Amino acid sequence: MSIVADQVRRLDAQIDRISLVPLISSDNDVEDPGAYSAANALSSPRVSELLRIVKSLTSSSTSGAPLQSARIQKLLLQSGLAGDRRRPLDQLEVKSQYETEIEWLLVGKATVQTYGLLLSTLLDQIIPLSDDIWYWDDVLGSYSNSTLYTVQTSPLRMWIWSQDIYHESLYRFRRLRQKASVRADTEDQEQEPALQKPNLSTQWRQFYSIVRESIAERSITDLRRRVFSHVGVGRSEARRKQAHLRKLREMTATGLGILMVEGLSFGATEESDNDHEWKGLLERSVALMDMILRNTHLLDVGISEYEDKVFAGVEEDPELSIHAEDTVEGERPAILARRILDILQAGLPGHVNSMAKVSSESGRPSKLIRYWLPALALLVSSSTILRILVNRRDDIINWVRDIGATTRDFWFNWVVEPVRKIVGTIRHDSTSEIAIMSRDSLKADRDSLERMVVDFALDKPDIAVGTSSITESQIAAIRSKVREGDVTPVLKAYERDLRRPFVGAVTGDLVRSLLIQVQKTKVDLEVAISGIDALLKSQELVFGFVGLTPGVLVTIGIFQYLKTVFWTRDGNQRGRKARRSVRVLRKIDKILSEATPTQNNLISYKDHGLLVCEVHVLRRLAHGVLPGDVEKEFIEDLDELANLKGIQVQMRALDRIRWAYAEWLNRMR
Repeated sequence: MSIVADQVRRLDAQIDRISLVPLISSDNDVEDPGAYSAANALSSPRVSELLRIVKSLTSSSTSGAPLQSARIQKLLLQSGLAGDRRRPLDQLEVKSQYETEIEWLLVGKATVQTYGLLLSTLLDQIIPLSDDIWYWDDVLGSYSNSTLYTVQTSPLRMWIWSQDIYHESLYRFRRLRQKASVRADTEDQEQEPALQKPNLSTQWRQFYSIVRESIAERSITDLRRRVFSHVGVGRSEARRKQAHLRKLREMTATGLGILMVEGLSFGATEESDNDHEWKGLLERSVALMDMILRNTHLLDVGISEYEDKVFAGVEEDPELSIHAEDTVEGERPAILARRILDILQAGLPGHVNSMAKVSSESGRPSKLIRYWLPALALLVSSSTILRILVNRRDDIINWVRDIGATTRDFWFNWVVEPVRKIVGTIRHDSTSEIAIMSRDSLKADRDSLERMVVDFALDKPDIAVGTSSITESQIAAIRSKVREGDVTPVLKAYERDLRRPFVGAVTGDLVRSLLIQVQKTKVDLEVAISGIDALLKSQELVFGFVGLTPGVLVTIGIFQYLKTVFWTRDGNQRGRKARRSVRVLRKIDKILSEATPTQNNLISYKDHGLLVCEVHVLRRLAHGVLPGDVEKEFIEDLDELANLKGIQVQMRALDRIRWAYAEWLNRMR
């Protein structure tokens, strides 16, 4: 909720309390004969319609924002108060006291809504003025910005100079024609018409010579442009416009301060028994709003003269009841309603148009002026860019297609497939097991080695067991040793054949023992590999996550980059809000430090208006950024800062805001 909404809601509640006092006192007076007719008077169709309009003119409890101008005008016209300029006296006499009080309540509600609408208008005008002043600060802050501004506005200055030359030359040419026609009338009438009227070529030569003279005189007049550089001329123009904007902001802030302090100040009349005081205050507040709308955009007066002019206009206002003695009491609400309607229909739109005209003349240039140079460069190079795009059309399409295919393959091969394998590992899926060799390879090779050694022992029992025959128990012992890796019978035969290698080679025993040892080596190798395989299977889930990590990291990096580019505007906006909040606090401190307090230890209307504007900006920046309970306390401190309770109280409130909410401002950065 803004500062205007709080003000409107507070004044709306005060209007309800003050305006209902006469009605309540009349109802409580039981001995009054007119008290019994109160119910009949309040139940009349006219009063019911007025009460319905009063309810429509009341701000909602949630937003509290003032109504729109068209809505207020419509309700005033529906009430009938702003209709006829003069109503017959018999109608005024028939109207009851209750109807008159309800009319005053309706006019008071309309005054509060118009007051809030004017406050919103002035605040909305000051903030863009401050932004434009910052723009001129940037232009004057560096020589490069001044040069850029000069280049941007050079076509506009050339156009204005050409128009001046054209209009001055046309004016001189017309004067020359008038002198020639007068001279021709005084000459002899018998001369030939061809000699009296110059031909077309002569006229063009005269006009061309006049244009040359105008350009020469204009060059002498603009000698300042020859003395100073073009950038200096641009900086001088920027300083002049900045001064106009500052003066306009000060005038608007003064009007805002007067309206906040003097408008609808029910503090003294709220507890008073005299109901005429608050009605007169309504009239004075409407006159005050009218005078502010009439004089705010005038820049040829000073601040003090502006204040004196506004207050003098209110005191001398002919429509105040204290000056219009012939006004019937029952007609005062209608007069005030018509004046409010005039403000809404003519005063406020005229003020907005006048302010817009002044601010547009001295505000920042339009986007067309600021960006015509890059737009022209883009327009000139557009044909080249289009030709490049057309010539490289196939390459661009292939690049886009390759980017899409690469992205798709990366996603499925490095993200989806590893995830699928991890899920299979968790579920003990046989297709996802990690293995270096096949599952039954070791068993088959070990059984083959066992058969080879047993067959060798059966063929060579003398070498295997040292006897001519071998028993079943000995064969079982050999099988058991082979399973443990012991092939001693084969090694004994191999050692014997090495003594006679030629005989062993001829008989085949040496080759047979060598092949059995090769099989033994193969089995040993597979046993080692099976150990590694078992280790891999025990860490299968770890390896799955390791395989997924590169794809996940790349994906997260891409999404973080896209988030930074597209979806971190909220964070950047919070940082900008925090930085601007610090700047606003600095401006508030500067306003209070440079303010010259009055005898009552209060700041001036201008400083108060500027302070209210900065507080309004600070409330908007803090909305939605601070937590709910912290924001509520922040708004309370801002209200104390904006209220006129003395400059020392305001300085203490500013210091409290600095140290109490410094943590939140630092978090927002």
